[in-house]
Amino acid sequence: MTNEIRPRKLVCLTGFMGSGKSTTARMLASQLGWLNTDLDLRITEATHLTIPEIFARMGEAEFRRVEHEQLARVVAETAVTQKPRIVSLGGGTIMQPQNLALLREAAAVLIWLHCPIEELLQRCAHIVDRPLFRDEASFRRLYQERLPTYELADYRVDSRSEPSRVIEQIVALGIFPGVTA
Repeated sequence: MTNEIRPRKLVCLTGFMGSGKSTTARMLASQLGWLNTDLDLRITEATHLTIPEIFARMGEAEFRRVEHEQLARVVAETAVTQKPRIVSLGGGTIMQPQNLALLREAAAVLIWLHCPIEELLQRCAHIVDRPLFRDEASFRRLYQERLPTYELADYRVDSRSEPSRVIEQIVALGIFPGVTA
């Protein structure tokens, strides 16, 4: 048995709302030729409801249940197909201990797209369909609550710049076999 490092097949982007997870994941997956999965999109496709509708009709607990179910499916699909995948997680996905445990068990690489809260506030100020963004005070409170969990990520990448620069930083981490910055 050798101790060689196996290439990672599952790379997940985490971070607060407005940090650029979906855009970065889509562009990175395209550049690498990997599959791209947007967890929020999977949730809306599975429920035939928007995220705000899920929160309004069923509550956050049901949203988190469906989120875990869809994440488990993504992890299982990746294991079965062995096709490498970039996943954009929801801003609260890894706040659920069972989700973080599932990703760790799957040997997923977790990359935190870090962005200062003032920048996030500017990016999200015009968005009206975020169920957990009610006002600036609740936004700041939620950010502070999530910060310690985001810090558990394997890597931290500054997402203040345009997506192509964020992708350059991610590629420079050296976690993609045969890909250099």
